[in-house]
Amino acid sequence: MSKICQITGKKAMIGNNVSHSKRRTKRTFDVNLFTKKFYYVEQDCWISLKISANGLRIINKKGLDAALNEAVAKGYCDWKTIKIVG
Repeated sequence: MSKICQITGKKAMIGNNVSHSKRRTKRTFDVNLFTKKFYYVEQDCWISLKISANGLRIINKKGLDAALNEAVAKGYCDWKTIKIVG
């Protein structure tokens, strides 16, 4: 799976490494992603999401159901891509 947050849609950016002599080489700025399990009360199950630190703050602020519905509406994730953990 790619390095994309399922809540915010953040993905890796491309930029330059700049040395002391101002020589530029390409590099990637990765997102602060981690895999986290949540208990989804509406479906009565555990789900696993790849989220960024900002996505975790959004879930803490709005709640899991509202954050997931908003992410699906914006197209950041799909209900099929959300992994249900036994």
